[in-house]
Amino acid sequence: MSLRLAVSGATGRMGHTILELAAQDSQFEIVGALENASHPSIGKPLNEVLPTISNVKNPIAPVLPKISPKPDVLIDFTQPQATMGYLREAMTLGIGMVIGTTGCNDGEKEQIRQASPKIPVMMASNMSVGMNLLFALVEEAAAKLGRAYDVEIVETHHHFKKDAPSGSALSLGEAVARAWNVNLKDVSTHGRQGQMGERKNGTIGFHAVRGGDIVGDHTVLYAGPGERLELTHRAHSREAFAQGALKAALFLAGKKNGLYDMWDVLGLRPSNQ
Repeated sequence: MSLRLAVSGATGRMGHTILELAAQDSQFEIVGALENASHPSIGKPLNEVLPTISNVKNPIAPVLPKISPKPDVLIDFTQPQATMGYLREAMTLGIGMVIGTTGCNDGEKEQIRQASPKIPVMMASNMSVGMNLLFALVEEAAAKLGRAYDVEIVETHHHFKKDAPSGSALSLGEAVARAWNVNLKDVSTHGRQGQMGERKNGTIGFHAVRGGDIVGDHTVLYAGPGERLELTHRAHSREAFAQGALKAALFLAGKKNGLYDMWDVLGLRPSNQ
């Protein structure tokens, strides 16, 4: 039996990619696509708005309750305010939710945590397999090298990206902070300009580069006496993230209510966590 899938931000870069891949996979039945209420595609058949998805005639809807039959899972890569609205609708309808939205503040993240006892939620800043392996490697390297090595995180994305640093860069910083047993907010610094003085020991630097159509590059640099180590992930296309999101949707099917991440989906979580 196919998983009934809905995707928000359907005409955006990520939404479009997810829908295209799902349409080619017999494990999914696309039952709905969402856009904001003012979007010109509202009410139009999905295959008319996105001709590459030729077999789905369902109209693009502004809210989850307008989708029929009811989805099993909603995949959401939009903006924080939109995500919170979809989250409330998903809770009301009892729909699982895969959240790839970045830039959520602490209050919005808390709303997601509070929703998880009511519906299954999978939230991750990055859903590619390679990137999640990088999170693990970065934490291990930080633990082995210790705070004697300076850590700088550089992320590069297309010029349309609205939030900085990227959610993935922050997750990399959190991996380092866990290894050092510190709070990331206490040790992070973002960019440098003017007379900053010497670099403070034990800090984690973040730098955001924006330009062109770059999908996403992330590098963690460990600089020590006489040497440096760089760990880098480069995304060649959005398919890596879309495939991860679809894996997460299948993972949520039949799962108990709760909050999950990509380490749960990919079986990467160490037994002691």
